[in-house]
Amino acid sequence: MQTIRPEEGVFDNVSHILYNYTRLNKGESIMKSKRHALILDIIANNEIETQEELAQQLEQNGIRVTQATISRDIKELMLIKVASAGGGYKYAAADNSPKHAMDRHMRIFSDTVLSVNNAGNLIVLKTISASAQAAAETLDNLNWPEIVGTIAGDNTVLAIVKNIEDVSDVMKRLSALIG
Repeated sequence: MQTIRPEEGVFDNVSHILYNYTRLNKGESIMKSKRHALILDIIANNEIETQEELAQQLEQNGIRVTQATISRDIKELMLIKVASAGGGYKYAAADNSPKHAMDRHMRIFSDTVLSVNNAGNLIVLKTISASAQAAAETLDNLNWPEIVGTIAGDNTVLAIVKNIEDVSDVMKRLSALIG
C-alpha cells in the first residue's frame, strides 16, 4: 500500500498531527478515501487526459503518489475515458448511478468524519483535512427532512437542523453512519 507522508511546507502542524493520528488509529484507508474523493473532484472539475496530469493535480493538493497508485485508484474508482470538449479524451466516473454514487459517498463519509457534536439546532462534523465538502454533499444527498442544509469548510461541516427536538435523533443516525 502506498504511504503518503507529509512533505515539509505542504502540511501545517495540525495536518501533520492528523496525518499521524489517521495512520495509527484509522489506518491508511482514510488517506486512500481522501485521495479517491479528491480524484473524483479533480476529474469532475478539470479535463484530465493522462495519469501524469492527475498525479500533478494531486501533488498540487498535497498528495504525492506513484504511477502505480494512480493506476490502482483509476481501477478502483472505475474511471473511464470519455470524449472531451477539446476533441481529446478525459477521465470520468464510469458509473454515475445514484446507488453506486451514494455507496461511494457513504464509504468516504464513514472514513473521513472524525466527530459529531451539536450546539442547539446546529450539528458540527469534524473531518480529516480537505474532506468536509464530500461529507456535506453526502448529508445533502441523504435528503433527511430534518436537515435544512449544510455548509462546509476544509475540515468542518455545519449541518442546520430544522427543529431542535430532532437533533438527538439526527446525531444518533450520523454516529451510526461513521461507526
